[in-house]
Amino acid sequence: MKKKRYEGILDEVPHFEIYLNINKLKKGKYMLKIMNQNKIIKNTHFSKE
Repeated sequence: MKKKRYEGILDEVPHFEIYLNINKLKKGKYMLKIMNQNKIIKNTHFSKE
């Protein structure tokens, strides 16, 4: 069986944005901590249902 090959062109992703893909996370509540130089600068909560 021959492997499928997909090709395409993606738009350029902005350089100063971070995307978090939660598809592989289990259902539940999560806390996201953003750190800079070993100090937490932002806490946020989200849930996957």
